[in-house]
Amino acid sequence: MDVLINVFVALHIIGIASLLGGFLTQMKAMGAGTARFVPAMLHGALTMLVTGVALVGLNQADDQTVNNVKIGVKLALLVVILALVYVKRDDEKVDKGAFAAVGGLTVANIFIATVWT
Repeated sequence: MDVLINVFVALHIIGIASLLGGFLTQMKAMGAGTARFVPAMLHGALTMLVTGVALVGLNQADDQTVNNVKIGVKLALLVVILALVYVKRDDEKVDKGAFAAVGGLTVANIFIATVWT
């Protein structure tokens, strides 16, 4: 079971890297007002959602404790990120505020995952 959990953790990290990487590649465009949500951001967020749900299930099945409040907060942030990216994914330009919100929420999600014990 540990190997399976570690595989899903790795996939979860790949998802967050895709979401954050897509954001970082558009930072220069955000300054110019031409930023857009790239497909990597949507796919990364979806990967995070699927692997995160799988990780919670696998950890509970392995009788490990799960901090449900932490998972709930992370899920809420991810749902907001997914909603913003999904709704605005076809727009040629995205408002700076919405784009910055996705980046900020992504970074907040990373810090919650690593700092909150």
